[in-house]
Parts: sequence; structure tokens; C-alpha cells
Amino acid sequence: MTDVRRRSTKQREAVRDALDAADGFVSAQSLHAAMRDGGSTVGLATVYRALATLETDGVADAVQHDGETVYRACTPTHHHHLICRECGRTIELEADRIEAWTQQVAADHGYRDARHTIEITGICDRHAPGGDA
Repeated sequence: MTDVRRRSTKQREAVRDALDAADGFVSAQSLHAAMRDGGSTVGLATVYRALATLETDGVADAVQHDGETVYRACTPTHHHHLICRECGRTIELEADRIEAWTQQVAADHGYRDARHTIEITGICDRHAPGGDA
């Protein structure tokens, strides 16, 4: 997350509101379509820029799902994701052991201020053989 304060724009706020209203992770294209269906005139390029800024500012998560970047609103605390490869169901994880391991590995190699992202993918119980689906 960055400490740079950005001037809020009407378009970015509209994208943030749409992302807050979305159910789970959404692509920029589907978010744009939902916004247009709601009467918004915000362009697709603006949606992409706004999502990138929201991610940089730590108020949106971006993960890869089926080769596409998808986004969702989140709290600006550091966390990781467990993602179903079938449906995209995502669980936010806090992992103190991973944080300690990351810092130790970086220090062992002479690095400081290590940063990382971790996405664990699998098949959720709804889609696994014998699951609840």
C-alpha cells in the first residue's frame, strides 16, 4: 500500500461503489457492463485505470483467475488468498508463519523490505469430487 494521497475523482468513486456492490471477484469488463446497465457513462479504459489505482492504494484485491485479472473490494490490511479454480470462491488468509518465513528468506539473501503476494489455488469443497455441489 502506498502513502500517496490521490485526489478522488467522480469516476473512481463510481468504480469503487460498483466494486463494493459486486459479489466477489469481477473482471473489469463485467464491472463496466454492470455500471453501464446501471446508467453509468464511465468508459472501460477509465474502469481499468480506476481498478489499478484502487489496487495500488490497497482498497481492491486483484488476482488471476482463468488467465484474467479479477478484482474485489477489500480492507487495506495485508492478506493472502485461497482461490477455487472452478468457481473463483476466495477466502482471505492471514498467515503469520508465512510473513516470518518471507522476512527470514529475504534476510538470508541480504534483502530488506521484502514484499510478497501469495495466492493458493485449489478446488473448493463445492466442486471437489464428493463435495457439496
